[in-house]
Amino acid sequence: MKKIIVLFACFISYAACAQNTSNLSKLDEDQQRLSEAIAPVVTKLRLLIEEYQNAPKEKTEDETFASNIEARYEVLQTELKNSYITFVKNNPNSQVSLGILAELNQQSENPAEYIALLKGLSPELQNQESGKALAKQLQSQMATAVGAIAPDFTQKDTNNKPVHLTDFRGKYLLIDFWASWCGPCRRENPHVVRSYQKYKDKNFEILGVSLDNNKQAWLNAIAKDQLTWPQVSDLNGWQNAVAVQYQIFSIPKNLLLDPNGVIIAKNLRGEELAAKLSGIFD
Repeated sequence: MKKIIVLFACFISYAACAQNTSNLSKLDEDQQRLSEAIAPVVTKLRLLIEEYQNAPKEKTEDETFASNIEARYEVLQTELKNSYITFVKNNPNSQVSLGILAELNQQSENPAEYIALLKGLSPELQNQESGKALAKQLQSQMATAVGAIAPDFTQKDTNNKPVHLTDFRGKYLLIDFWASWCGPCRRENPHVVRSYQKYKDKNFEILGVSLDNNKQAWLNAIAKDQLTWPQVSDLNGWQNAVAVQYQIFSIPKNLLLDPNGVIIAKNLRGEELAAKLSGIFD
């Protein structure tokens, strides 16, 4: 749930990215129009977070309650995202539109969508330093988009032995980004374990990439959650080299590769992962 609160704060503070002090009144006007447009969904998001924060401790620790809150948040997040995109399309000359794209991209699963939206902005905005930087970032993200060959990497496992991504060629591979301190990751692990047990003998493997910075906490979580597949980490937290390379801004995240190393799906959660693997192996 902490992730939800952080993401919510990011979405409603998009305007901090807008830099146009020479035209502040126009910027204020655009921000005000956007604030009015998103006010209904922002109100619903605030009420949802208050519902969680005001719930008794025993309720917040209940998996069913937490999962329900997260599911409702995802619906509202999509509604908010769509409101932002509508504003961008209708306001191609607004500095606020560029700020929105920069913020939305931090949670992006589809960089091609934002490349198209960026190209729809005015040449003046695209040629700003911030516009050029966003374009460069989006092009970089295409390297890990569905249909691309997953970039190679090497990182050490729990026994300090190097593991190479190419070691898994010839198998379907789920690259799973997680951490011991990540509540949603830990709640997702039982689903991943079930899928692994069902398909591990059918040319399927998982490679966990941990964003931990405490080795013992990492090892304890692996043991407690019964994660029996290969695990790697450089123990640099959010600066994990593979997470930076793959531009991972939130967790849990995962990528499913085919035997040739091509990314065929991203961020399969719960039953989505089970359904995808069933379609491949059953």
